[in-house]
Amino acid sequence: MGGKKYILDQAVAARKMRRMALEILEQNTEEAGIILVGIEGSGAVVARNILQMIEQEGTLPVQFISLSLDKRRPAEVTLSETPDFTDKVIIVVDDVANSGKTLLYALKPFLNYYPRKIQTLVLVGRRHNSFPVYPDYVGLELATTLQEHIYVEVEGAEVKGAYME
Repeated sequence: MGGKKYILDQAVAARKMRRMALEILEQNTEEAGIILVGIEGSGAVVARNILQMIEQEGTLPVQFISLSLDKRRPAEVTLSETPDFTDKVIIVVDDVANSGKTLLYALKPFLNYYPRKIQTLVLVGRRHNSFPVYPDYVGLELATTLQEHIYVEVEGAEVKGAYME
C-alpha cells in the first residue's frame, strides 16, 4: 500500500456501502423507486456499487444517472439523461464531502422539477462544510485538517479504498 495512509480498505469500504444501501432501503420503504445520481469519477463508481447492493437486498426499483461538473468551478452541471424527476426520490452520490460545494451544485438540475425528496450520500464525510449541504448517508465521518486531502481509489467498477494525504 506504499506511503498512502489508508482510512478504508476494500473490505471496509464494501461494508460501509452495504450499510448505506440498507439504510436507503429502510428510509424509502414506502417509495415507488429511487434515482441514484452518481457524480462522475469515484462518485459514480460508489453509486453503481450501492445500486447493485440495493438490488441484491430488496425489491425497490433503482435507476442510475451520472452527473458531471467541474468540481472547482461548477457552473455547468450535465446529466447523462433527464427523465421527469417530479415526485421521484433522488439520491446524489459522491465519493468525499469536503465543503459541501459539489453536492450543492449537483442539486441544481433537480430544482427545475418537484422531486418527492432529495438525499445525498458520500463514502467519506469531513467536517469542513462551507455550504449548507450535509450528507444524509455517510460511510465514514472524519475530522481532518483543511490541509489533509482524502481520495477514494477506484479501479474499473470497484472501490479499492480511501486514503488521506
